[in-house]
Amino acid sequence: MRKLAVNTFMSLDGVMQAPGGPEEDPTGGFAHGGWAANYFDDEMMGEMAEADPYELLLGRGTYEIFAAHWPYDEGPIADRLNSIRKHVASTTLERVEWNNSALITGDVAEYVATLKSQDGPEIQVHGSPGLIQTLLEHDLIDEFRLWIFPVVIGTGKRFFGDGTIPAGLKLVDSNVSKTGVTINTYERAGDINPGSFEFDEPTAAEIERRQRLAAGQSRR
Repeated sequence: MRKLAVNTFMSLDGVMQAPGGPEEDPTGGFAHGGWAANYFDDEMMGEMAEADPYELLLGRGTYEIFAAHWPYDEGPIADRLNSIRKHVASTTLERVEWNNSALITGDVAEYVATLKSQDGPEIQVHGSPGLIQTLLEHDLIDEFRLWIFPVVIGTGKRFFGDGTIPAGLKLVDSNVSKTGVTINTYERAGDINPGSFEFDEPTAAEIERRQRLAAGQSRR
């Protein structure tokens, strides 16, 4: 069984759209592209280059961004990305020409479930906000590696969207870069285990508050 890990750059308020540049993904009028670029340092780049072997699972948009950049770049990160196996989810592409890429045909969730059941290296998702929503909806993600940048954006495509299956997570690793980026790794930890700070017997004021909420009333 292969692990599927999502490796994502995101803002403090959960936006993951266009971290690398203004023209990366301006869809929806997004005007803050490139918000992550100036926070990178040599240590962060080294962590990306020295990762264990993996294959990539990409959505159409991220595939096109990567395929227009990495084949023309040099260095250890480019060498790795250009050589590893890449699985591309798209309903519009007819072919994928980046070296060692395969176009997913048919149901994406079924393809990924089958891929995970096979022998091979870890599967990583980079970027690909639309694909991530599909993976979340079908409970296919084993590990979340969230690079959280110290910036609030307010609008844009977010990591956790509607349809995300509620789940408990366990923090298994955490590092902070010199530029203030927190790199947190979470594993699945079963269902959410709710608790409560409420009194065993609610106060009269609490009962009144609940009744207002049930009636659709609120105070400002």
